[in-house]
Amino acid sequence: MADAVKLSCATCGQMNRVAQDRLAAGPKCGACGDPLADGRVIEFDARAHDKATRSDDMALLVDYWAPWCGPCRAMAPEFVKAAKALQGRARLAKLNTEDNPQIAQRTRIQGIPALVLYRKGREVARLAGARPASDIVAFVQGNLS
Repeated sequence: MADAVKLSCATCGQMNRVAQDRLAAGPKCGACGDPLADGRVIEFDARAHDKATRSDDMALLVDYWAPWCGPCRAMAPEFVKAAKALQGRARLAKLNTEDNPQIAQRTRIQGIPALVLYRKGREVARLAGARPASDIVAFVQGNLS
């Protein structure tokens, strides 16, 4: 698998190697069978967040949010639309900062919603505030080319 990317499973934590030409086909975890990149938004816990942001080769956009945040709730359907539009090119995930304040502090999240784009274990770019799906897609595409 010369042209393969590493993707961590948000469910079981298993690291998977997936051929790049299979990313748009909705690959599944080799250990637990859960989807790895099927165009849906992933709900991260602290363990899954840390593993994916440090290890995944594929672009990963994390929405740092909280349930009490009105703009966060308003942006949620747009984030889902963006996840579908970016299937095969990037994974989109959410991390509840209310449940994971240590991660919000460590990643220097100062306001929510905050979108942070990671790739190959490094932060690539940030975007603050609620955005429509088209802005989210353009942000990811613009920072990956």
